[in-house]
Amino acid sequence: MDILLASARSDLRFALEVLLREERGVAVVGTATGTEGLLALVETTCPDLVIFDWDLPGRPPAGVLAGARAFDCPPYIIVLGKDRAIQQPALNAGADAFVLRGDPPAQLLAAVRQARAQRVASAAEIPQKAKGE
Repeated sequence: MDILLASARSDLRFALEVLLREERGVAVVGTATGTEGLLALVETTCPDLVIFDWDLPGRPPAGVLAGARAFDCPPYIIVLGKDRAIQQPALNAGADAFVLRGDPPAQLLAAVRQARAQRVASAAEIPQKAKGE
């Protein structure tokens, strides 16, 4: 599973990379420190998952989520937020999951595993062409 990390906080990006490095079948394919960089990376790398800090500088978060959903390969999106008040606006704006930045790492890993399970299930629903078609 290819993952993009988006946070202006270098300590948070580093911690996420270290955590995800231990998760089997996961590769961090890029990081972004602002919304424009994030959208450019989503377009060029077509990640399976984006972990998006709600406080990312640039465009309003709801616009970023809509922009990421508009690509041919829309990613699963986990929003990281500093408080629970952000959860419902993030989900309403198109996030697939929300994790509080202060939650234990197991919470984020559970959300990543859910994203992977959903991707696998979605891929299984797409009919495969028979050889020769």
